[in-house]
Amino acid sequence: MTETPRRPSDDPLAPGLYVAATPIGNLGDASARLLDVLRRADGVLCEDSRVTGKLLSAFGIENRLQPYHDHNGARVRPGVLDRLRSGAALVLVSDAGTPLVSDPGYKLVREVRAAGLRVHAVPGPSAPLAALMVSGAPSDRFSFHGFLPRTQKARRDLFTSLGGRDETLLFFETAPRLASALSDLADALGPRTVSIARELTKRYEEVVEGEAAELAAAYEAAPPKGEIVLIVHPAEAAAPPDEESVDRQLREALRTHRVKDAAAFVAEATGLPRRGLYARAQALKDEG
Repeated sequence: MTETPRRPSDDPLAPGLYVAATPIGNLGDASARLLDVLRRADGVLCEDSRVTGKLLSAFGIENRLQPYHDHNGARVRPGVLDRLRSGAALVLVSDAGTPLVSDPGYKLVREVRAAGLRVHAVPGPSAPLAALMVSGAPSDRFSFHGFLPRTQKARRDLFTSLGGRDETLLFFETAPRLASALSDLADALGPRTVSIARELTKRYEEVVEGEAAELAAAYEAAPPKGEIVLIVHPAEAAAPPDEESVDRQLREALRTHRVKDAAAFVAEATGLPRRGLYARAQALKDEG
């Protein structure tokens, strides 16, 4: 059951840490609740005060900004916890999108919860989810893996380790490395459909779909610009082998295996039901 939206208020927020999603490009995506929380909070924790300052300024909001990022997180967290224990309401935002998605915010949330303090969700824009929405890739099963590694070997190892999953894979990648990343993907996984979502919600939003190797060549010739999400579609299911091929595999297996074991061996290789293969293997054996 949903709650009726509350009107903006000058009353203090309930104490706790508010994890709030901000626009990924279009300021029109800022929710009324986000702006209300930013206005009423006792302070805002942000990656870059210049970026968040522009957001607040665009909506006429004034609040105290405190940098919180990878480089100062361990030093800043104790003071944040002290403020929350004293009853403060603080907002955690990233430069764009949903905090904790490829940023250090989860460490703060974990410590806040461990201290028995409240954590409130203020959901909203998310670049990986927005990319999935417009890509046309299967969305019933997917996983997000942050920024791709910088080195070729690490990228190829990652693609190889994930390539067998029956799900859509989402990554962040920088524009200068996109062509190399797609080339590594093609080398590791072979022909695979991918989508490139670029500059989502902005003026030059673009979604391109194609085979990894083809897009690698295209982006090598004309490097892209902007912020990019790489969507790797699941591998297409292989067509089932024809009867002649199955018989050939069964005959080969029967040369060194019993009927039961030959059927099991071919079932594992083809994905076909073992019972049907057993009956066919028995018939082939009887034929001699």
